[in-house]
Amino acid sequence: MSLVNILHMNVGDEETSYANNSFLQETVIRKSLPFLKYAITDMVNYDVFNNCFAVADLGCSSGTNTLLVAFNIFDIVCEACRECNHKVPQFQVCLNDLFGNDFNTIFKSLPDFYVKIKDKGESFGHCFVSAIPGSFYGRLVPDQSLHLVHASTSNHWLSQVPQGLENNGLNIYMAKTSPPNVYQAYAKQFHTDFTKFLQMRSEEVVRGGSMVLTLIGRSEVDPTTEDSCALLELLGQSLVEMLTEGLVREQDMNSFNVPVYFPCIDEVKNIVAYDGSFSLKNFNAFNVNWDPDDMDYTNMNDCYESSLIHGKNISKVIRAVFEPLLSSHFGGCIIDMLFEKFGQHVAEYLTKKKTKYFFITLLLTKK
Repeated sequence: MSLVNILHMNVGDEETSYANNSFLQETVIRKSLPFLKYAITDMVNYDVFNNCFAVADLGCSSGTNTLLVAFNIFDIVCEACRECNHKVPQFQVCLNDLFGNDFNTIFKSLPDFYVKIKDKGESFGHCFVSAIPGSFYGRLVPDQSLHLVHASTSNHWLSQVPQGLENNGLNIYMAKTSPPNVYQAYAKQFHTDFTKFLQMRSEEVVRGGSMVLTLIGRSEVDPTTEDSCALLELLGQSLVEMLTEGLVREQDMNSFNVPVYFPCIDEVKNIVAYDGSFSLKNFNAFNVNWDPDDMDYTNMNDCYESSLIHGKNISKVIRAVFEPLLSSHFGGCIIDMLFEKFGQHVAEYLTKKKTKYFFITLLLTKK
């Protein structure tokens, strides 16, 4: 089955839902705010938009983070307009994700969202929110109709599992035991997909419009660096353990590889230059704890009980993201046990090393 039909975050508002396990993503969104402010202020100063400011949030998912992005953008636009003595525009917000995304939860939250907008006062422009289901590796909106594109923790997802991974063994992603062709296949697929993403957006964004993209990357050229592969290796280790217990079939393990890629900064910069549609105005790299609730993440003297708590928290975040993909391949009956094992493996890992996520934020302007 095509990825566009099965890939989505856990829906609803249950304990394992994405809505209840997306504080990590909220933390990342807030760290990109300076880039949004810079991009929007620049557009206001150069009169890139007139009476309506059109923004698309690609890979919006569902939950509070979705409309948090829109609110942040509204506030920044209003502040920039006041400083330049410009009239606050109307807003058009296009929310995009794949077809299985929980758009219903977003729609149910819109009445409260509109009330909060009304509370901003009469000077605040009208706001029109729409959903655009589909892959952002294809066209989404008419030519030159967007002023700002935002995407956070989205662009590391590939359009498909790379081809030629049959010899990756029991690995579910790139690992130190993967043969060189696996690294090459993943890098090639990312180059193809990210180039396609830039090409599609270049047709949709007005000249002088901007994109603020934040994706999970890696800190080194080595594709098997800890901040790139450690979590997925622990997930793969949990699946192999279930294989030895007869709970997972070997043919299912051999045919499963996750459709993500975590690039280094130079890879991303080179693709932007290769495509040529956008200018790279600025970029930043930052780290976030695997468990953003762990306020003492550098402490290596945690007792095992504390590590178990952090391991469980991290397991819930990863489950909210990967459960639909894993269920479609292995079946839903393994999920509870898989993530219980995964949480334990993460806890054991954290007693030895406190690896962090490595994020890359890009500010791009349409030439």
